[in-house]
Amino acid sequence: MKISREQVAKNRETILREAARLFRQRGFDGVTVAEVMNAAGLTHGAFYGYFDSKEDLVAQAANHVLTPTDGVRGADRVGMAAYADAYLSAAHRDDLSDACLFSSLGTEAVRGSGGLRHTLTESLRAQIESFSRSAPGKTDAEKRRAAIGSWSAMIGAMLLSRIADDPALSDEVLRQTRAWIGD
Repeated sequence: MKISREQVAKNRETILREAARLFRQRGFDGVTVAEVMNAAGLTHGAFYGYFDSKEDLVAQAANHVLTPTDGVRGADRVGMAAYADAYLSAAHRDDLSDACLFSSLGTEAVRGSGGLRHTLTESLRAQIESFSRSAPGKTDAEKRRAAIGSWSAMIGAMLLSRIADDPALSDEVLRQTRAWIGD
């Protein structure tokens, strides 16, 4: 049975959304193609009509998550300080399915495909530029340094807070990192 182009686009969107959710929850290796397709409500056999391989799916799912649909990144929308408040929250820490791809899958992505690494590199570049617009500093170089340092601290703090099995320490890492970043 032939499906419409509109349905193909909807299916692709659903597959990417579900893949990204599952990958963030369980890691790239912890999710099978069959599980992604099942979560999307499609058969495993349909997968290769949409993607060349699991590596292709991983790269495209990352791109799907990291590319704002309206072209506006969170820091441009609310500023770096408000972004840090939301990012360094217990709610963000505890919700892996909707978490930041960098802090939830960054250590796995280091060993990922060239396509995945390129997607993350371009998102990193765009995020630094976005943070630089609202970062403290008198010169562009100072603002860029503050943006890179703050973004790196946020990702590192989120990773460490998720690793900690001591809730008080986990909360402290988030709170102290937010205080270190400042306003």
